[in-house]
Amino acid sequence: MKRALKPAEAAEMIPEGAVLLIGGFMGVGSPHRLIDALVARGVGGFTVVANDTARPGKDIGKLIDARLVAKCIVSHIGLNPETQRQMIAGDLEVELVPQGTLVERIRAGGVGLGGVLTATGLGTVVAEGKPTVEVDGKTYLLEKPIRGDFALIGARQCDYVGNLEYTLTAHNFNPVMAMAADTVIAEPHHVMPVGMIPPDAVKTPGVLVDHILERLI
Repeated sequence: MKRALKPAEAAEMIPEGAVLLIGGFMGVGSPHRLIDALVARGVGGFTVVANDTARPGKDIGKLIDARLVAKCIVSHIGLNPETQRQMIAGDLEVELVPQGTLVERIRAGGVGLGGVLTATGLGTVVAEGKPTVEVDGKTYLLEKPIRGDFALIGARQCDYVGNLEYTLTAHNFNPVMAMAADTVIAEPHHVMPVGMIPPDAVKTPGVLVDHILERLI
């Protein structure tokens, strides 16, 4: 059984310079209260791995606004002009990774693979400095796996063992990220008694989850 933490307690666990895998797609499925707690704490220098940096004042965009991110590895930043400003000014390092490649690199980190072979990005700036592998006469980029110090993920509900259920597209990166970090902190909307979540609705088993936040309401 896991004790439900307050967001501030969870934020205190995360040291300066940590690599954070943060679930969500433009904020859908992101751990909003935990992000707010990190901003309130003010310790940064983070490397953030996520699908995107959302928008100014929203979700991961709050970490960008507060200048708590030193580097982000994301699939796009097109809807966050603040991310773009900091990148152009040299205050923020941005590694753009095609979305499918990004999720596969995270998955590889989670299951212990040595990398991912993909043709996506060949002949573009994405391929610069990366090794290639030839398989049956076809050339592929070798993309290295990604792991994090912490995975910060949002869920619809969990139980006190840490089993997680997601809602529709809020599923997105969360289950994959929960496999690829040393410490997993889950932020559910609801915390249920053990046995209340049907087994086939569990997308992230509790054995992967180290800490849960108290329920939203």
